[in-house]
Amino acid sequence: MRKTTLFISALLISAVSLCSCSDKTSSSLSAVQETTAAAVTIAEETTAEKTTEQVTAPQQEVGYEGMEAVYADGVAEGEYDIEVDSSSTMFKITACKLTVADGSMTARLTMSGSGYEYLFMGTGKEAENADESEFISAEEEGDVVAFTVPVEALDKETDCAAFSKKKQQWYDRKLVFRADSLPKGALLGAEDVTPESLGLSDGEYTIEVSLEGGSGKASVQSPAKLTVENGQAYAEIIWSSNKYDYMVVDDEKILPASTDEFSVFDIPVASFGRMAVSADTTAMSTPHEISYTLIFDPDTIK
Repeated sequence: MRKTTLFISALLISAVSLCSCSDKTSSSLSAVQETTAAAVTIAEETTAEKTTEQVTAPQQEVGYEGMEAVYADGVAEGEYDIEVDSSSTMFKITACKLTVADGSMTARLTMSGSGYEYLFMGTGKEAENADESEFISAEEEGDVVAFTVPVEALDKETDCAAFSKKKQQWYDRKLVFRADSLPKGALLGAEDVTPESLGLSDGEYTIEVSLEGGSGKASVQSPAKLTVENGQAYAEIIWSSNKYDYMVVDDEKILPASTDEFSVFDIPVASFGRMAVSADTTAMSTPHEISYTLIFDPDTIK
């Protein structure tokens, strides 16, 4: 950068000399203008060259307010498909297989592409000073790559540095492995809040419900109608648009009851609290199934 500054200064001095050695004719003025423009162009190009590799997608928040870390001893042994929040849209995880065994957890992360060569469970600065043996190498899966990483805890912000093949540098990411995307029964010691445990008899109620996930633009109406039939609860979910053509709840595909003004679904609620669901939207050029979390507050049931 210092060399570039000296070169630009020399060009400007040259321009001034051209002007002073003449009778300030239009040709000398033109020379000054052309030389100055060249200097500015060089400066702009140099700045762009220095900063391009530093520009990344804006970081976004991960996890949710009030989350508490869940360690391996709080999860039943087994393999689970879970959701992972990423702080960067440039680090998109399309699937995660969590394995819990022998008191520890690992996760196999399938990426949306093949642009990363290594991961390091820590910050980029720590990765730069770490031994290469600590790097987690990419495993090819067709046109994309996958990484198998250790998981200290679910529902906890985890530092993860990703090494770009193209840029040959580390990028800082934050991940949260979502405990609320585990299937029912996977969390040990967790007591389900059900219609039975609340002593709800068959009938119609209302309950406050909120939505997390996606781009943050979607929402659901609250309070929602809650119906209890034969001890089973069903919630009427009314989306903020009519572009949702199905939902997935506990691996069950549910079609809408109406899409006239809003997409309306009647979904089963096995237990109150946080519920991981998916919803397919047709608002984009091609349909996309998006992961969300519905939060039912049992204290608001009326």
